[in-house]
Amino acid sequence: MEFAFLFADWLGKPAWMWLGFITVVIALLVFDLGVLHKEDREIGVKESFALSGFYIALGLAFGGFVWWQLGEEPALNYVTGFLVEKTLAMDNVFVIALIFSYFAVPRIYQYRVLFWGILGVILLRGIMIGAGAAIVTNFEWVLYIFAGFLIITGIKMLFSSDEEKPIGDNPLIRFMRRRFRVTEDFHGSRFTVRLPDPKTGKEVLYITPLLMALVLIEIADVIFAVDSVPAIFAITTDPYIVYTSNIFAILGLRALYFALSAMAHRFVYLKYALSAVLIFIGGKVFAAGIMGIEKIPPTISLGVTFAILAIGVIASLFATRGDEPDPVEAQKKALPIEER
Repeated sequence: MEFAFLFADWLGKPAWMWLGFITVVIALLVFDLGVLHKEDREIGVKESFALSGFYIALGLAFGGFVWWQLGEEPALNYVTGFLVEKTLAMDNVFVIALIFSYFAVPRIYQYRVLFWGILGVILLRGIMIGAGAAIVTNFEWVLYIFAGFLIITGIKMLFSSDEEKPIGDNPLIRFMRRRFRVTEDFHGSRFTVRLPDPKTGKEVLYITPLLMALVLIEIADVIFAVDSVPAIFAITTDPYIVYTSNIFAILGLRALYFALSAMAHRFVYLKYALSAVLIFIGGKVFAAGIMGIEKIPPTISLGVTFAILAIGVIASLFATRGDEPDPVEAQKKALPIEER
């Protein structure tokens, strides 16, 4: 049969389902950068919300496809994973805002940095999820380690301080400044540039602050994946559901960034909602296994997760109604690093 390979099993699903998903992702990325944002420009809050709505709708539509092909339970697990990853990514947004602020990255270049950051995330998450799936398949007890980690993370989040650690103290920044030639200024949207060496006059390769910001964003995602990957594996161990829900949630992150970064001060109770979700997800693994309680239905898991997050967001917005960002701090963030 000419197209038999399309129906061959790959990680528990026909190859055509994986190829179809990858094709959709590539088409979205090409359309995004090649058509919607071919030229560097600032993204307004309204456009950010519109693009986010598009990506959220697309992610949920894919959940409908999962329901059609695989049934109700996988689809509900997909939506739960999508919702959890989307919310956990909001913490990532706040860190990205700090990185952009530290390097004083002009808003006109931020979307392009986030685009290339998403490409790195897609590859890194694929590696982490593939490794996680292999481990869980061969050593099912690892799920309890994931669950315990989620519960501990949730408890730590409840009592963690909101104080920000200075970005400049990051050892990776110090390493890059020691090992590479770094320009003080931006050179358009370029990550590297060739400039005359001050000593020899010969042109040598420099990295720009834009590349340093991109590297830090990639590292930040790896750190956040330590929470989000175990969280989705605690919901389902199906590699297809795990990966597709993660990637569809992340695809809209760069669009959502420009709206959320302007509203970061409003989500004062979000971390408490996230901590409750992580504790709930980890707790249900122990409840279904060690305590012998029947597996919690996906409808209840999705309902509880949505309710906790909705309460956290609504309570935050209500408590901070009328609040505005500190104008002095906002002005400070707009200055170049050496002028702060």
